[in-house]
Amino acid sequence: MTTSDNSVARLNQLKKSPFKTIKQISIATALAIICTPSTAAYDMHSDILAQTSTQTIKPSLKQASKNLPTKPQSYTYGVRPLYLVNDMDAGPLKDELMACSAQTPSKTDFSIAHRGAPLQLPEHTYDSYIASAQMGAGILECDVAFTNDGELVCRHAQNDLHTTTNILTTPLAKQCTVPPIIDANGVLTNADSIECRTSDISASEFKSLKGKMDAANPQAISISGYMNATAPWRTDLYSQNGELLTLKEHITLASSLGMKHTPELKAPVVTMPFNGYSLDAYRQQLIDTYKNAGVSASEVYPQSFNIEDIEYWLNNEPLFAANAVYLIDDSNETAAGKTFDKNDPTTWKHSLADIKARGVNTIAPASWLLVTTNGKGKMMPSAYATQAQANGLNILAWSLERSGPLTGGGDWYYSGLGDAINNDGDMMNYIDVLAQDVGVKGIFSDWPATVSYYANCKGLT
Repeated sequence: MTTSDNSVARLNQLKKSPFKTIKQISIATALAIICTPSTAAYDMHSDILAQTSTQTIKPSLKQASKNLPTKPQSYTYGVRPLYLVNDMDAGPLKDELMACSAQTPSKTDFSIAHRGAPLQLPEHTYDSYIASAQMGAGILECDVAFTNDGELVCRHAQNDLHTTTNILTTPLAKQCTVPPIIDANGVLTNADSIECRTSDISASEFKSLKGKMDAANPQAISISGYMNATAPWRTDLYSQNGELLTLKEHITLASSLGMKHTPELKAPVVTMPFNGYSLDAYRQQLIDTYKNAGVSASEVYPQSFNIEDIEYWLNNEPLFAANAVYLIDDSNETAAGKTFDKNDPTTWKHSLADIKARGVNTIAPASWLLVTTNGKGKMMPSAYATQAQANGLNILAWSLERSGPLTGGGDWYYSGLGDAINNDGDMMNYIDVLAQDVGVKGIFSDWPATVSYYANCKGLT
């Protein structure tokens, strides 16, 4: 079996796996920089980011350019949104969305870039972030983890370097918590247990790695076989650069692109305190990084699956906590001894009233928790969604475009919706129910252009 993506292999573990004046360059120039496979181009965009890091990564970064990609002067949807609209079943929504095919794309905060644009570009990399901005996403995510010298970096999990970077092809593989084991015959013998953590390495070592499409083959007998496992509905076409970012670099880049920020504090897999570094220090460092960068609290939406993280921010950073997002799925909100049912409140760990009473203003459930069907192919809000509405909670949803073709009804992200989803065009119907019936304020997507197209057509800002 090939594990093609954390959302497929470990669905229940993932999200389920205003600045200094800057010389302006156009988004086209920025894209040209990252898409040109020359050493000079690579050094140029690396130099751009290095000026925000506390680490000295390599000598070329000392001559950092003052240029950063600034707010895109134009946006693009590319081909996918209209492909999805064309694939919809005939009806009023299809007609309405088709009538928007010649609209001028624009940025919208309704469209939230989930790790950048990882449907086709390696997640949490410079290229992926730039692409998401070009697609009109108004908010950019960094999943936050820490290195062994206390730098915050953008990775989906503290322990995913073996599936999302090239670490196994570098000498740093020896430092992994569970390094690859090669026997006397050159055979990889522990593909199913390799584990490499950001806390295994320093920030400078982290920056020496390259991001790749999140994939691994746990049955492989070679390192190349282990790494070359990208799902057939994704691509490695844009995996050549793969520059990783620290949180400081991410903040500077997102701000230069005119995007808001949604960092997610990832649960540590190491025992805390870690080398004297406490969980509260980790929670505080995330907020302090934005404060030190001069980012207004109103521009930041800190997230966590751990409600205790939200409560820490409520008690210690109330301005930032006002926008804090409690992430929800069946792994952290299922009542003891129950199986989560989005239409049965007795299976929920906390009532929506309780979550609101704790001071939480915004929740972000997995999208399938918010939508159910009438059993006859019609999607509608679930009981979970209606109770969230009744309790005055702002709602976000995650994450679209993490699956392959929807002809089979989708995967975990479409749980319980099989009778209403049978083709790619149903993605637009799904978005419509989330936006119009559930009333979500924004949608995370691995391909932000899809949500941007819908939001622009509907006038959602």
